[in-house]
Amino acid sequence: MEQFVINAKVRKETGKKAAKDLRAAGRLPAVAYNEKGESIMLDIDAAEFSKVWRTITPTTLVNLKIDGQDNKAYIQDTEYDIKTDKNLHADFHIVSGKKPIIAELKMHYSGTPAGVLKGGFMVKHIPSVQLKALPDDMPTSITADVSGVEIGQKFTVADLHLSDKITLITKPTALIVTIAPPKK
Repeated sequence: MEQFVINAKVRKETGKKAAKDLRAAGRLPAVAYNEKGESIMLDIDAAEFSKVWRTITPTTLVNLKIDGQDNKAYIQDTEYDIKTDKNLHADFHIVSGKKPIIAELKMHYSGTPAGVLKGGFMVKHIPSVQLKALPDDMPTSITADVSGVEIGQKFTVADLHLSDKITLITKPTALIVTIAPPKK
């Protein structure tokens, strides 16, 4: 798995003027929060951040190097200006790796259901699932292989093939996909 690195410097100045000056210099104001809720004001290269941000998912761990010190972190939130196609601010969540996290992952599907090949219709029920795992064990995506689902059958959260290191938060009986019969 590719390791994404974002270099950051601790910043002293805060406020609108300081943020505006940073952006004018090609930098991005950011904040990193640790597991205790403490915050660190950061200054990062806007182009470097944008390149990483466009490549990863919300559950991808990045190496946030603050003044040369490595930290495992998630990009928790970003403020983005669609008109200028630029990030305006970023929030990071630094994790120790010893405490489980909860994440909501969007569902992806692979395969064409057997029931669809016979004229049925695939009905998608839930768009995402919630999981709990240590940061290093959290998947970056969830894919349901629905190729074996026939007309009248269902594919539930319990049917997902997940590692033993991952705990489901979403009810195992929640429907992901059903195959409806063809209309007559």
